[in-house]
Amino acid sequence: QVQLQESGPNLVKPSQTLSLTCTISGGSVTTSNYFWNWIRQSPGKGLEWMGLIGYDGSTYYSPALKSRTSIAKDTSKNQFSLQLNSVTPEDTAVYYCAGGEGWGLKYWGQGTQVTVSS
Repeated sequence: QVQLQESGPNLVKPSQTLSLTCTISGGSVTTSNYFWNWIRQSPGKGLEWMGLIGYDGSTYYSPALKSRTSIAKDTSKNQFSLQLNSVTPEDTAVYYCAGGEGWGLKYWGQGTQVTVSS
């Protein structure tokens, strides 16, 4: 069974970079046709898809966040990561990593709260 676990700082200051890592167990970041996503949910709002990285290293980003977002993978650690630059308090949210075969989101992490505040 594939399991995902997010990790990273819970508090980030405005204008800094938010960095999170998702560790995959029971599966591989390079499994053919699997795609790995970052999704967030701000207080009182719905889920917002941020972007993904494919098994082959291909990346796709939400147009709304593309200028500030970077997703990468580390095959040696079986992880993929999120960087969100120039954060503001509006980036405060629960951040989830999720993935599966094709466009499916079968597997989810438990989520990690990130607060942007000085």
